This record gives sequence, C-alpha cells and structure tokens, in this order.
Amino acid sequence: MSAETDAVSTSAYSSPAKSLGDPGITPLSPSHIADSDADDAVEQLFLVVVAIDFGTTSSGYAYSFTKEPECIHVMRRWEGGDPGVSNQKTPTTILLTPERKFHSFGYAARDFYHDLDPTESKHWLYFEKFKMKLHTTGNLTMETDLTAANGKKVKALEIFAYALQFFKEQALKELSDQGGSDFENTEVRWVITVPAIWKQPAKQFMRQAAYKAGMASPENPEQLIIALEPEAASIYCRKLRLHQMIDLSNRAPVNGYSPSDTIGTGFTQGKEHVRRNRQSRTFMVENVIGEIWSELEEGDRYIVVDSGGGTVDMTVHQIRLPEGHLKELYKATGGPYGSLGVDYEFEKLLCKIFGEDFIEQFKIKRPAAWVDLMIAFESRKRAAAPDRTNPLNITLPFSFIDYYKKFRGHSVEHALRKSNVDFVKWSSQGMLRMSPDAMNALFKPTIDQIVQHLSEVFDKPEVTNVKFLFLVGGFAESPLLQQAVQSAFGSRCRVIIPQDVGLTILKGAVLFGLDPAVIKVRRSPLTYGVGVLNRFVEGKHPPEKLLVKDGTRWCTDVFDKFISADQSVALGETVTRSYTPAKPSQLVIVINIYSSEQDNVSFITEPGVKKCGTLRLDLTGTDASVPNRREIKTLMQFGDTEIKAMAVDVATSKSVKVGIDFLNY
Repeated sequence: MSAETDAVSTSAYSSPAKSLGDPGITPLSPSHIADSDADDAVEQLFLVVVAIDFGTTSSGYAYSFTKEPECIHVMRRWEGGDPGVSNQKTPTTILLTPERKFHSFGYAARDFYHDLDPTESKHWLYFEKFKMKLHTTGNLTMETDLTAANGKKVKALEIFAYALQFFKEQALKELSDQGGSDFENTEVRWVITVPAIWKQPAKQFMRQAAYKAGMASPENPEQLIIALEPEAASIYCRKLRLHQMIDLSNRAPVNGYSPSDTIGTGFTQGKEHVRRNRQSRTFMVENVIGEIWSELEEGDRYIVVDSGGGTVDMTVHQIRLPEGHLKELYKATGGPYGSLGVDYEFEKLLCKIFGEDFIEQFKIKRPAAWVDLMIAFESRKRAAAPDRTNPLNITLPFSFIDYYKKFRGHSVEHALRKSNVDFVKWSSQGMLRMSPDAMNALFKPTIDQIVQHLSEVFDKPEVTNVKFLFLVGGFAESPLLQQAVQSAFGSRCRVIIPQDVGLTILKGAVLFGLDPAVIKVRRSPLTYGVGVLNRFVEGKHPPEKLLVKDGTRWCTDVFDKFISADQSVALGETVTRSYTPAKPSQLVIVINIYSSEQDNVSFITEPGVKKCGTLRLDLTGTDASVPNRREIKTLMQFGDTEIKAMAVDVATSKSVKVGIDFLNY
C-alpha cells in the first residue's frame, strides 16, 4: 500500500476500497427492496422452555412444558435464604477456588466464602454484582476482565459461562428429577433475559457465554433466545387478572403494604392466592386474556418500567389486535438507576462516618464481614416505607467494630458522635439506628433519577395517551419507589404493580420462549449498512474520497444504509440490496457491514461508525457463461433481538451467512 493512499484514509481502520485485492462492490439499481415474507426457519420442537433471569443482584429460572404452556413452574426454593428476603431467587454471586475452578453460586457461594478463615479466603475468587460490567464497559470484547473481591482478574466470559452452566445443570437436574428420567439439553429451549438498554455487544456477549456453557451452539442458535427484560414483563402483564396486581391509583397514597380499607377485597384475595401458590411454586397463567387487557383497545399504549438491581429499563408498547401483538413505539431507554444506587449511598454514608480509608481497607481485609454488613442492610432496606416512623436498626458485624478500634484507636460509637451525622445513632446492642428519614434519603438520588427519566419519556410525542404504567422488577417492591411514581404520574395514567413483581420478568420470559413472535414490531437500536463504492460525482462527493481504478472514477467509503436507528422493523423483516463487483474480474467479494448510533451516516469513516460483520463470497470455480454484470444480493434480517445477514451470488446461487458480530472487530 503506498504512503499517499494511506494518508487519505481518515478512519481508524483502512478504507475497504483501498485495500489490495478488495476493489469493493457498487450498488446495482434498483437499490432497495424490502420484503418481509422471508422463509421462516423450520421451528424445532422443544419439550420445555427454561427462562433464566440473570439479574445484577439476584437470579432465578422458571420453566414451562410446551404441552401445558399455561403452567409456569418457578424453580425450587434455594437453600440458605436470608431473613426478611423472599428466596425465590438466589444472589448473583459466584465463587471460584484458588485454582480458578468453579466452586459454587448464589447463597451457597456466599455462605461458603463467608465461613472461610480470612487467611484462606483471600486466595478464593468471589464475584458479586458483576453483570453491571457489561453495561458500563464501552469497548466490550471477549477479553474483558472482571475483578474478584480479592483484586484478582478473570475473563468476564468465563464467569458468565460458569454462572449459566450452573443454571443449566440446576434446571436439567430439576427436570430430570421431576420426570424420573434424564432430561437432555437438546429438549430445552433456553431464554436468557437482558436489559433492553444494553448495547448490541453486551447482548451478543451473553449469547457467547451461553454457547460456552453448552446451552446452544453456533450450529444450532435457535435453541437460545435472548429476550429483553421489559418486553418479557410486558408479555406477562397482559395476562394479569385483577387479583394479581395492585392498582396504586385506587390506594391511599400513604400506605405501604399495610392492609387498609381502601385496598378492597381484590388485594386480600390476591394475597391469599399468592400464599397458596407459594407452596406449589407453579403459577397458572390464565389463558383468558387478563382483565387489564380487556380494558385496552387497538392502538392503546402502555409503558413498562423495569426497575432491577442494576438498571432501570423503560419500553413503550402499543397493542395491535386481534391477537394482541405488541408494537414497540419508542426505543428502550433507561440507565444505571437500579437499587444498587441505594447500596452505594449507604456506602457513602459509612465513608462519611468512619472514613473512606477505613471502609476501603475493611472491604479488602474482611471481605466476608463486608458482605455480612450489606446483607443486613438489604433486609432493612426492604423495610423502608413512606409512612414508617420507627428507626431501622442495622447490625454491625463484630469484626467491623473490632477492626475499626484497631485501625483508628477509638470506638465506633466515638466515630458516630464525632461525625455530626445526627440521624444515625449508635445503639448499645451494637447497631446503627437510622431514622426513617435517613433511610429514605439513601433512596432519594436513585428514585429522583428514575422519575426524571420517566418524565422525559412522557414528554416525547410518541408517548402521548399512555393508559397504564406497569412497574416491575425487584426494585418495584419498594413502597418508596411506588409512591414516587404514583405521585408523579398517577394523574396521567394508571400505575399498576403485579403481585409477584420480582418474578414478572422470569415468567414473561417463559411466555416469550413459548411464542417468540408475540412482539411483532421493534425499533432498531442502530443504523446498519454496508461499505460500497459509488460513481464519483463532482461537487457532491468530497475530493479526498476520489479513487480512480481502470479509468473509472469512484467515491470510496460510502455507507449504503439498510435501516436507520429508531426505524420500526417488523419481526423477520428482510431488507435486500443488489450489488455488483466494482471490477468484473474479482474472484472474492468482501462485503463489510457497519453500524452507527446516528441516523444519518454518509461515509463509513465518520466518527462512531463501527464494523460489525463481514460477508466473504467466493466467486471462483464458476463457468464462463456468468454475465459480466454479476448480481450479488445482500439480505439483512431485522426485527428479532439479534440481526442476521446473508449474501447470494445470483448467477450461481452460492450464499454465505453471518451473524452481526460486535465483539471481534
């Protein structure tokens, strides 16, 4: 490659047209054919659908046999649950041995780690809340690391694969025990939920981890569906009957869950119904369409706010009757405003009282005791409510009190007196006593961000006339969040909370796995296109993009757009374009696929344009009768949670397929 052509390329990677042996492709007109009746892949028959809700703070699975889709079974109760916290899910914590082999997951990992002697525990690798790394890492790759509690690094892909493998084995074992014979992985369709606001690389990362865990394979990708959390919630909410939810608009605003006359009998019956069902762990999803649903008409809109441990995700859906298919009206938005924010505020408060230097040291030197302290905080956090008047007591682990005295030379009590944090007191039983106001203050920054973000969504023109707001996810159990959302938006729409709010996504994901076509129209999160050569037009094209080949003047690096960010795409919709080799004698066609978050992209060298796929089509070995204007059809299929691309040589019907890949470029 000569130095001067090198200098012309402005982008981080060299221009595809200028690399040798790849003169590129040029559009054949007509340039755009959209065709949505692509041949659907033959549906495989799975005996059971197992959905895994892999959460930031807690995880679980549920399943349903395809023969009886109205029964959703939530997994067995976990051993070692916490007081004051329902253990239908297990904490998303994982423990590796000092040799970096998988040891345990969930409560088991936490308890084992906790019981290790401190001299030993520093060699073990303990991970918690690691899912957020996929949201916060800008340039996620297969090599991205996670840091264990002891500071050692391990590849994120390994940790995610271990976690998914754990769930795979648990579920297969439970299914085998139940059926009395060994259940094969091939009989299962797996569904893994991810936040809708995750970028494409993170969604693809989850799929790679699942392949590594042996749930599905690149040869059999249909066995695994990546579902979006608020979509799963949306599917479940449509099935709700009145006794399965709490309508905040009918309820006195000050009450947390305290029984009061304003709730009416529906709620009490609902509680009774849930209590009976808890024993069986099987939830009947009524096949009749839920009562909420019967109030919705064609074109009605509702918003699902999924508030979990790490992220809050919002999606606006519109009903399309008669089958009640869903259409996404506004692309998913949200951010890292999950309940972890409350834990973070608590940690800031501890730093204020005891000093940041001490808290950092304590976490490293006594990691198990730090975990203990956060567990104690978690159960008190769940007791916070708008109308609470008595203080919340948080037990400090003995080693905290002891280590603080060694570290500072004075007592914890002294630190509290000196810190001037007047709403946190020391009780002689070794507890921090927090006034209800102090606890509520820890929630405020996170809840304010959620309300603020929701207000912005409500102000969008696509989001007028919303009938219902469904509040789901683990954080939606918080009466403080419920009250804030109700008081901010109760006048605009009805705020509804499903009874088993922490399991809503899990159950919706099972329903989605049974019928993935229920969501018919999505919004494309990115703009997609391919890099092409166009005939150079003076005055229209920038001079630095001029390339002269065999006497023809080409404009290089042109971004030929297939679909724009935020455009509506139907499920399975295929966009087809035809190209021809810029040079008739070419033996290999290389089509590079690019994506961008911007709607209007003219050149692949613009900032923010990323290469995310390559189609290589071999044109050798074809006979001489091939026309000299060869037609290469390129198809991209959208509307699913993941995107596929394909190129076909029309003359020979040779084709290549590729999944869009964000991790390896």
